[in-house]
Amino acid sequence: MDRSPRQGVLLRRIRAMTAFFIVALVGAGLTAIPIEWESDLMARAVGLAPGADPGACAGVLHWVAFVREGIHETAARYPFMAYGFDWLAFSHVLLGILFIGVWRDPVRNSWIVTFGMMACVLVFPMALGFGHVRGIPWFWQLIDCSFGVFGFIPLWLLRRYTLELQAFEKSA
Repeated sequence: MDRSPRQGVLLRRIRAMTAFFIVALVGAGLTAIPIEWESDLMARAVGLAPGADPGACAGVLHWVAFVREGIHETAARYPFMAYGFDWLAFSHVLLGILFIGVWRDPVRNSWIVTFGMMACVLVFPMALGFGHVRGIPWFWQLIDCSFGVFGFIPLWLLRRYTLELQAFEKSA
């Protein structure tokens, strides 16, 4: 099938946006694996000394120190708990692989984009509901919600480009 110049542009945009989304999804997931190192890095970034007492800190500093302490204590006493983070990373990689279908045939696999958009919307009740239940501070729940927003935007563009490409294919 011969493609119009606009169809070629749309396909390139779809593939670029899909590649970006796959890399972002897989990258975000893989950050779950080195959780101890990352908690130390975050603590240093906000100016906390190693082993700082969370009780001596306030606001964001308290939260970062508290999380770092919890991660280190859990790793020391119950290292198997980190296995949950490994599975979290694995699920992100699997979802990234799913989006290869969009890369290969965006019109036929447009359901994957819809699925991704639904998942992004569901980040909100998940973060706000379980965040509240688990005692996660409000500001951190909002950070978690931002993943839904920043995931939804490229997917919305992908959907828009795919619908336009689909219209070309139907008219052919």
